[in-house]
Amino acid sequence: MNTFVDQIKIEAHAGRGGNGMVAFRREKYVPNGGPAGGDGGRGGSIILKVDPGLRTLMDFRYHRIFKAANGMAGGSKQKTGASAQDTVVAVPAGTTVKDLDSGQVIGDLVEDGQELIIAHGGRGGRGNIHFATPKNPAPEIAENGEPGEDSYLELELKMLADVGLVGFPSVGKSTLLSVVTGARPKVAAYEFTTLVPNLGMVMLDDGRDFAMADMPGLISGAAKGVGLGLKFLRHIERTRVLLHLVDMSSEDPEQALSRFHVINHELASYDPELLKRPQIVVATKMDMPNSADNFAHFKEQLAADETLPETPQLMAISALTHQGTRELMLAAADLLDKTPSFDANSHDEQEEETVEYRPQQKRAVDFKITRDSAGTWLVSGEKLERLLAMTDLTHQDSQLRFARQLRRMGVDAALRKRGIKDGETVQIGDFAFEFVQ
Repeated sequence: MNTFVDQIKIEAHAGRGGNGMVAFRREKYVPNGGPAGGDGGRGGSIILKVDPGLRTLMDFRYHRIFKAANGMAGGSKQKTGASAQDTVVAVPAGTTVKDLDSGQVIGDLVEDGQELIIAHGGRGGRGNIHFATPKNPAPEIAENGEPGEDSYLELELKMLADVGLVGFPSVGKSTLLSVVTGARPKVAAYEFTTLVPNLGMVMLDDGRDFAMADMPGLISGAAKGVGLGLKFLRHIERTRVLLHLVDMSSEDPEQALSRFHVINHELASYDPELLKRPQIVVATKMDMPNSADNFAHFKEQLAADETLPETPQLMAISALTHQGTRELMLAAADLLDKTPSFDANSHDEQEEETVEYRPQQKRAVDFKITRDSAGTWLVSGEKLERLLAMTDLTHQDSQLRFARQLRRMGVDAALRKRGIKDGETVQIGDFAFEFVQ
C-alpha cells in the first residue's frame, strides 16, 4: 500500500557557469592579434513544475537531492561556451514551497504547468576579451564561472479537493468515499484508520464532477496538534465545501451534538474562515438500530441551538446500504455551483505570485576576520568567497586583479587595523597568501 507523503525536505544545487578563457588571435595576416578568449556558458537552474499526473510527493522520498549541470567553458576565437540545460522537477498541484532556514513561503504551485525557479544557475565567466585596456591590451585575465545557487527547501502538499469530509474518527468518511468514487481508502471498525488524506473523483449522472477528499479524523485539541489534527487541518484549508459527518449509531443520544460542536470549534481555532465555507451536516450510519431515534433528536437540537448563526442543511445517509448517498452528492454539487473557486493564496497574508526564488544572501559588503591557533588570518564572507571562486588563479594578471578587489572592499585596511604584519599568512577559503604592506 502506498503511503501518502505530504511534507518532504529537498536540496537543490544549481550548476556553476563555465569558465571564461584566456586566448589570443594568432592569424598569419593579423600582426597585432589581441585577446580572443570567449565567455563561459550559464549553469543549469533547478525548476519545479506542476505535473497534473502527480497526486503525492511520494517520489521525493527516494530522491531528495537535485543537481543541475555546469555550463561549458569559453573557447578561443571569442567562442561562448554552451549553457547547461535546466533541471525540471515534477511536483503535484497544490505544492507549497518553503525556505528551510527562514520558514518563508516562496511559492505556491497550484496550476498545471506552473513553474518556480528554486536555484538559479551561475553566470558564465568572462573571457579576456572583456579586460583589454589601453594600458593592458593583451590581458591574461579571465573569470571562472559563477557558482550556482544552493537551496534547502521544504515541500508541503495541500490537497486541492473541491469537497472535504470532516468529522470524528470512524464516522464513515472512508466508507462514503469508497462508495461514491473509485477511491479505495482503508476501512475498518477502529479509530484513525485514515492516517493520510485520500482523494477521489465523484462523477454524477448529469455530467458534473468534483474531487472529494477523505481527511484524517479530528478530535478535541486538534488545532493544538492533538491526534492527527494539524495534518488534517492543513489539508482542509483549500476545500470549497465541507461535508460534516456525524455518527448516529451511539448509545448516547447527546453524543452527536457534542461532537458536532467539537469539530466546529477545532476548525474555528485553526482558522475562523473555515466555518464560513458552505457546510452540509451529514448524519451517518442510518442503518444502525439507534440511528433513527438519535437522528430525530439531533435534528431537534440543531434547530433549537442558538449558538449557530443559522440551522445548517442536514441530510441522512447510510454509506453501507447507499441510502441517501446520491442525493448527498447532488446537493454537494449544487453547493459547489454556487461557491466561487477558492483562491489558494487568500489564506496567506503575503501574495505568492513570484515565480523565481533567490536564497537569502548575507549583506554583500560583510566579511569577517578571525585568527586560528597557528596564527593564520582567516577572512570569510559570501561576496569575498564568490569573487575568489570566480578568479582564475593560474594567471598572474587575475591574481593582481583579485588583490585590487580585496583592497577596494577594505580587507587590507581591516587586516592592518587588527595588527597584521608583513609575511603573515592570510587565508580565504582554500586560498592562502602572504600579506605584503
